Amino acid sequence: MIDPGRLSDPAVRAFVHAVNAGDRAAFQAALTPGATMSDDGSDRDLAQWAEREVFSSGGHMAVASEADGGRSLIVDYRNDTWGEMRTAWRFDVTPDGRVSRFETGQA
Repeated sequence: MIDPGRLSDPAVRAFVHAVNAGDRAAFQAALTPGATMSDDGSDRDLAQWAEREVFSSGGHMAVASEADGGRSLIVDYRNDTWGEMRTAWRFDVTPDGRVSRFETGQA
């Protein structure tokens, strides 16, 4: 596993730290206003998804590998609802260093 502090992209690193800490404020700070996301190929309401899949269920990202300058991750993701699963994550990052979109799904 890769220590989140060693992830190559600072925006992705901030996102992973926020998820793992269950820190809503840091999560919002890692995202652009109006950021979007998809889960298993379907666009979702980001706020509702994050509350359900991350914050109210103890979501945690254990990063197995990174590619594309740190903007593509393979993660063992776990939460209290689904248990643990291998997932792929891809991030779009703006020039100011925040995530404007992420896509996740089973790897």
